[in-house]
Amino acid sequence: MLYRLMKYVLLGPLLKLLWPTKVTGAENIPETGGAILASNHLAVADSFFMPIRVRRMVTFPAKQEYFTEKGIKGRLKKAFFTGVGQFPIDRSSGSAAQAALDTAIRLLREGRLLGIYPEGTRSPDGRLYKGKTGVARIALEAGTPVIPVAMIGTDRVNPIGSKMWWPRRLEVRFGKPLDFSRYEGLSGDRFVERSITDEIMYALMELSGQEYVDIYAAKAKELMAAEQAGVSPAVPPQPSGRDADRVPETKAG
Repeated sequence: MLYRLMKYVLLGPLLKLLWPTKVTGAENIPETGGAILASNHLAVADSFFMPIRVRRMVTFPAKQEYFTEKGIKGRLKKAFFTGVGQFPIDRSSGSAAQAALDTAIRLLREGRLLGIYPEGTRSPDGRLYKGKTGVARIALEAGTPVIPVAMIGTDRVNPIGSKMWWPRRLEVRFGKPLDFSRYEGLSGDRFVERSITDEIMYALMELSGQEYVDIYAAKAKELMAAEQAGVSPAVPPQPSGRDADRVPETKAG
């Protein structure tokens, strides 16, 4: 009920009015059943502009911090992100990462549309970065197709570091569904999961027209920050073992 209120009465009409958006390929989204919408990630605004152009509800994993802040502001923030179809994930450990994967798989098996950013965080410079294999693991476990989604222009609406949203024309492109049923039963095979993820990222590159960079976006941000500071980049703590490449992608980061 809250989601429908946000999409059709409060937030959706405002976004459509102020940011006219060209949509192509919407017919590629199934009318029923689970599917993954795997999108490039240019700005926080991606998670708002894409779902309002999809007839069905789209659910995104989101940072747990959006749901746990104290006080009135925290309660309002929790209600807002719940209302726009987000569910919280804890990325602090390997076990938490697996719990997030399990939640995503359950939602897909229930017939939901799941939004995922394979890059794991926003692009720091508008290029497309290496995808994390969590998207492949989820697709294999749930047995659902992956629909590539290209967001065009949201980085001009909501540039990194800006709290303002500027009026710009946007475009959302939904690609042909990618079927990975040929890999059925191979969930957990790291080479298969990497191959699937790379296929998804190639489809996103073709759809978006972005230049592809074969490193993780988080690492690129670290290197850029170190270069600006004139120091050698430190390696941040990461989930250990096989979970390191599978932490589900949050709606913004």
